[in-house]
Amino acid sequence: MSQHPKPATLCLILTVGALIGCAQPRESSRIHASGHVEATEVRIAAKIGGRLAELPLQEGASVHAGEVVARFETVDIDNDLARARGELAAAEARLALLAAGTRREDLDRVAAEVARLGADLAAARRDVECLDGLASRGTATEKARDDARTRMAVLDHALAAAQAEQAKAIAGPRPQEIAQARAQRDAAAALVATVEQRRADATVVAPRNGVITQRTAEPGEILAPGALLAVLTDLDQPWLTVYVDEPSLAQIHLGERVTVQADGHTDAFEGTVSYIAKVAEFTPKNVQTPEERAKLVFKVKLALDNREGVFKPGMPADAYFQGTGNKEKGSGR
Repeated sequence: MSQHPKPATLCLILTVGALIGCAQPRESSRIHASGHVEATEVRIAAKIGGRLAELPLQEGASVHAGEVVARFETVDIDNDLARARGELAAAEARLALLAAGTRREDLDRVAAEVARLGADLAAARRDVECLDGLASRGTATEKARDDARTRMAVLDHALAAAQAEQAKAIAGPRPQEIAQARAQRDAAAALVATVEQRRADATVVAPRNGVITQRTAEPGEILAPGALLAVLTDLDQPWLTVYVDEPSLAQIHLGERVTVQADGHTDAFEGTVSYIAKVAEFTPKNVQTPEERAKLVFKVKLALDNREGVFKPGMPADAYFQGTGNKEKGSGR
């Protein structure tokens, strides 16, 4: 014969069972999202073309901003620079010559010519006057008088031309001539600066700190301007890109601390929400299940602390959001 528990005992059993049920841990409210690590990549290219002389860094080498990455041969550039500097020197000399005006020796020569012609013209006038008087008395021929008048007229024209030349020498070069010489000097200086810049561009330096993750050229190759030399990746400031659905997005805020776990590492790392997209998009194709691809999600970027060098571009990682945290103002949301 079976015994049934008394009502008081049954009540106690139910109460204890309820307490045990309440003590069971609830399902975690953390939001889980998977993604891939990304980093800023700089494609280092040559501004000039020519034969590549040096490419000293191999893939995996660390580079500091300003460190030489590549050098091109500069023989042709050096020749162009020498010619450009010669043209600049000639243009500067011409400008200085015009700006200095007429030399004193030229002024003295023109003044002496004017004085000589003036004296000759005065003598010719006296000869004409003398021959006019003799011709009126019949002691001089008409031909002698006409020859004297012709000589006087020639000397008069020559004196006028010499005086005009003297005025030109005193006035010096015209302003337009000086302006033209100055423009030619400036054009030559610009050409020198252009060639000097080409020579400077023959040495390619790293624009920022990073690691050479791809080397695409070798010394001895003749490359066209803009040819890719190497890819520089900034591994100091990587980020993890994940996609979350709209209900979860309400619990994620800029500046929130996030736990990140990478494949092959048992330790957890910390990330910070640095960007939340304003517009939804379809889940990227690298999400495996069709159900996940059909969802509209929002892109979220997590800034990672990579002082230990754990994170590499393309590495898969998981992010765990706590779903708490104060909402911060920012342009990312």
